[in-house]
Amino acid sequence: MPLQKAAQRDERPMSVNPFVGAANPVGDMTGAPPRHRMPDGPMAPSTAYQLVHDELMLDGNARLNLATFVTTWMEREAGVLMAECRDKNMIDKDEYPRTAELERRCVSILADLWHAPDPSAVVGCSTTGSSEACMLAGMAMKRRWRRRTPARDARPNLVMGVNVQVCWDKFCTFWEVEPRQVPMEGERFHIDPEAAVALCDENTIGVVGVLGSTFDGSYEPVADLCAALDGLQERTGLDIPVHVDGASGAMVAPFLDEDLVWDFRLPRVASVNTSGHKYGLVYPGVGWALWRNADALPEELVFRVNYLGGEMPTFALNFSRPGAQVVAQYYTFLRLGREGYRAVQQAARDVATGLAARIESLGDFRLLTRGDQLPVFAFTTAPEVKAYDVFDVSRRMREHGWLVPAYTFPANRQDLSVLRVVCRNGFSEDLADVFAEDLTRLLPDLRRQPHPLTEDRNAATGFHH
Repeated sequence: MPLQKAAQRDERPMSVNPFVGAANPVGDMTGAPPRHRMPDGPMAPSTAYQLVHDELMLDGNARLNLATFVTTWMEREAGVLMAECRDKNMIDKDEYPRTAELERRCVSILADLWHAPDPSAVVGCSTTGSSEACMLAGMAMKRRWRRRTPARDARPNLVMGVNVQVCWDKFCTFWEVEPRQVPMEGERFHIDPEAAVALCDENTIGVVGVLGSTFDGSYEPVADLCAALDGLQERTGLDIPVHVDGASGAMVAPFLDEDLVWDFRLPRVASVNTSGHKYGLVYPGVGWALWRNADALPEELVFRVNYLGGEMPTFALNFSRPGAQVVAQYYTFLRLGREGYRAVQQAARDVATGLAARIESLGDFRLLTRGDQLPVFAFTTAPEVKAYDVFDVSRRMREHGWLVPAYTFPANRQDLSVLRVVCRNGFSEDLADVFAEDLTRLLPDLRRQPHPLTEDRNAATGFHH
């Protein structure tokens, strides 16, 4: 979460609708409370609600945010369950044993879904999201490396593609691990197995494979990555584990790409994470981290806390958090089942591939991906388009309420700037039609521009994750 600077004091008076006050619109509140210090006294709950509600109206519409992977729609029943559980502290497993049991069931469901050889041997936990889950997986990899590397002055490194989510850069910074990143080359926008192996040595704690790149929605070749590392072990004896960052794809591939081998079926895969709040179909605030067995998660990282009268094993960076999202995850597993998840994810993929084809047919754009892996696709302007660029498109679509990120790719493809569309549950065929119609209507104006007009590209993009 980005750090926030304290806002400068601005105590200028603001007019407030008299009807926002309580019973007497004349005698009650006629001026807004201070914004950067606490008011001197209380106010009616309806007044506080209305003031906050009105300011939040200026936010974008989450359903039209095609930048985020995070779930923006759930059923009413899920919302009711979450409201009923928001006061339960997930960490108080002795006080809320049934919530703890639902967490255990979710871990078992994911272990089965990801083809663990022995689901009963899998260890796992819920987290606040994939970022925390990746941190935990990285910590486990580093600790296992330290066990086999007695030299205390050795510096660990982690190999990954340059397309990884920013949480991996954070992990390397926070835990003093050297990041070794495979750059993009040509039309390859994610990791290359042989290039990854070339970066490995005796101090490599692991290699990260991403099942669903945030840059373009493509799956990384996890099986090929494992095979290349198998070859490295045969040649050198180096036994380097793989962690699969399945933030999005680990909740898509099991239902739509059943023959794709990327998970615990590969012996070299030691751990997997996913975001329950992405294609797991739960509102923000839940992720999952699973390890193949207890050997993959060093025991010394698991804290056993005597808490509220019971011994509680815990492995997490966070402590207190609501149980609502975990309960919502179990509800969604129970509600949809395998066939339900398959139907929801297939619908999202159909919307993505259909919209991608429609954008390609306009003639002004070139597709990089087509939404046939993650329901996500990236596209850029065609070579002959000189009057505008992707940043102009992003800026103009925002005028219609659409949040479409435009951004530049990392090394070695900084020359390539793209737009990305994330199709989630709730982004229907009808909404896709409206999106395509809005984009089509903008093209005549864009084509008449003398040149691209967006000067501040950082301000133009919604891609910050």
